[in-house]
Amino acid sequence: MTCGLRSRTEYCIQTHGIYRECDYCSDTEVDRRHPPNYLTDIHEDFNQTWWQSVTMLEDVHTVNVNLTVNLGKSYEITYVRLKFHSPRPASFAVYKKNRPNPAIPDENPDSGWIPWQYYSDTCRDTYKMPDSTSIIQPRDGKTKVNEDRALCTSTYSDMTPLTGGNVAFSTLEGRPSGYNFEYSPELQEWVTATDIRISLQRLNTFGDEVFGDPKVLRSYYYAITDYTVGGMCQCHGHATHCVNSTDDNMVTGSVCLCQHGTDGPNCETCLQDHWDVPWRSATSQSANECKRKFQNFPGSGESYLEATELKNAKGRQEHDKIDLTENEPTA
Repeated sequence: MTCGLRSRTEYCIQTHGIYRECDYCSDTEVDRRHPPNYLTDIHEDFNQTWWQSVTMLEDVHTVNVNLTVNLGKSYEITYVRLKFHSPRPASFAVYKKNRPNPAIPDENPDSGWIPWQYYSDTCRDTYKMPDSTSIIQPRDGKTKVNEDRALCTSTYSDMTPLTGGNVAFSTLEGRPSGYNFEYSPELQEWVTATDIRISLQRLNTFGDEVFGDPKVLRSYYYAITDYTVGGMCQCHGHATHCVNSTDDNMVTGSVCLCQHGTDGPNCETCLQDHWDVPWRSATSQSANECKRKFQNFPGSGESYLEATELKNAKGRQEHDKIDLTENEPTA
C-alpha cells in the first residue's frame, strides 16, 4: 500500500484553506520516493523523509494498512513513538508478538498478534472499549484486575495538527504494578516483544470525501516521518548489554552477553554445569546467579565451589532507542 510503486501518482496536501498544493509520488524518482525504510532511517529536520501510503482515490480507506518491524530478538519495550507527516489517523492499533525464535522469518505473519494499545476518536464503536488511559485496581485489596491488556484512548485522534503530530505509547503508563516492575511477571511479559505492528485502520477526514471530488480524495492518505522504539534487550537482569550474534544458525539479531552463570540468547537458562540452584531472574536486591555444583577436593572430604563468586548485583542496562535501521519495516 505504498504510494508510487506501480506508477507515478498524484497526491494533495491538506491545508486549512480552500486551495491544496499537490505533488507526485514515484518509486523511480529519488526525490519522490516514500518507501517503508524511510520510517526508520536517519534524517535531518531540514531534510525529512517519510513513508506514504496510496490515497483514498486508490481505496486506502477500504483496508487496514500494516507496518511491521521484526526486532530480531526479545526486547523489553519502554515506548513506541510515531511522528506523522499527514494528519494522525482517526483509528489505529499497536500490536506485538513475542516469538521463541525471532531470528528467523515469521511463518505466520498474519496471526498471533497481541493488542498493545488502541487509538480512536470512537473507542466504544470501533473497538468495543471505553475511552481510558489507565487501569484502576479495586480499593478493597481483595480482588485484582489484569494489567496486561490493551487500553483505548482518543487522546491522539484529532484531525489537527495536519502535519507533525506525535503519538507516544508507553508500555507501563497507567499500570499500577509498573512501580514494582521487577516483581511483576505479568508486566515483564507484557512489555516483551520480538515484533511490533502498527495497524492503520481509519483515516481522519473533514467529511468532504462524500462528494467524490478526485482532488479531495487524493488529499487523504497515511504518511509517517519517524517510527521510533525505545527499550533494552530482554536479558532477565543477567547482562548489561547485547552483542551481535556469532551463531551461524541465527539469521540476524543480537544476543545478551550473559553474566551470573546464565546462558541462552536471553540469559533464560543456566550454564550446563551451573544448576546447583534453579534459574531465576535477577532483581535489584539479588543477582540470583546460577552456581556450579559443590565438588569434593581430591584426597579430602572438603567441598569447594569451582567458580569464583560473581558480583551480587543485577546486570543493569539503560533503556534507549532501539536501532531499527537494519530491521527494515514492511508495509
